[in-house]
Amino acid sequence: MASAASVDYAFLRDLVLRLSQNVLDPSRDYLFDTRLSRLLRTQGMTQLVELVQHLRLRRNPTLEQAVVEAMTINETSFFRDCRPFELLRTELLPRLIDARSQNRSLRFWSAACSTGQEAYSMAMLLHEHFPSISGWNLRIEGTDLSSEVVDRARQGRYHRVEMNRGLPARHMVKYFDHVGEDWVVRPELRRMCNFKVANLCERLPFHERFDVVLLRNVMLYFSLDTRRALLANVHNLLAPDGVLFLGSTEQPADPSRWTAVLAGGTCHFRPVQKR
Repeated sequence: MASAASVDYAFLRDLVLRLSQNVLDPSRDYLFDTRLSRLLRTQGMTQLVELVQHLRLRRNPTLEQAVVEAMTINETSFFRDCRPFELLRTELLPRLIDARSQNRSLRFWSAACSTGQEAYSMAMLLHEHFPSISGWNLRIEGTDLSSEVVDRARQGRYHRVEMNRGLPARHMVKYFDHVGEDWVVRPELRRMCNFKVANLCERLPFHERFDVVLLRNVMLYFSLDTRRALLANVHNLLAPDGVLFLGSTEQPADPSRWTAVLAGGTCHFRPVQKR
C-alpha cells in the first residue's frame, strides 16, 4: 500500500489548476484521496499513486477531465439563500419586466449550475409569481464544468433528500411528478431551462446578453487574476440594466466595473457602463 507521502499531490493540484483554474491548497490534499476513490475503482486501480503514474506516462484528456470534475464542489439546493430570490420577486423582476415589455424576452444564467436546482428555482419563481409573462421568450441557461452534473440537471430528477432542501412542499406537488423513489421536474419548467457543459475560465458559449446572472459561491478557489477575467466576461454578457448576484461573501475582483446595491438583506451588482 503506497503511503500518502509517495503520492505526487502537487501534480494533481497543477492538473486541477490548469483545467479549471481552481487553486487547491496543499492542506486540502486529503480531498484527492476521498473524491477520487470512485474514479480509481472505475479505472481498475486501487491506489492514488497508480493514477498519477498513469497520467504522467501519457496524456489522457478524458481521464484528466474526470479528475477535475471529481474535485469540483457541487453543493447546491433549491432556493439556496432565499434572499436573492425574494428580492428578484419583489423588486428586480418587476422592474426588468417593465423595461422588457416591448421585446417580451428575459434571459437568465445560472453559472456553475451543478445539478440544476438553482435554474429550476428560477423557473418556479417566474411560473409562480409572474403568470402575465408566460407567453414571453423566457430562457434560463445553466452551465457547469462537470458533464455528470449537467446530465443530471437535464434529467431534472431528484431524490427525496434533495427535494427536502429548500423546496416548499406546495412546489413539490405542483412542479414535480413522483416517479418511483424520485421526483421529476414537469415539462413546463424543463422547457424554460437549457443546460450545457462550459468552463467559466475559457471562452463562454454565449453571444446574447443576459438580464440576470447568478454566479454564486463559484470563485472561492479562483486566483485574483482568474476572478478578474471571469467577471470582465460576465460584464460584457450582462445587459446594461442587468443584475449580477455573487455569493454572500464574494466581491467583484475589479470594483470599478460594478456598482454594489444593498437591498432586501442581500447585495447585488449592476454593471458600470463605459463613457
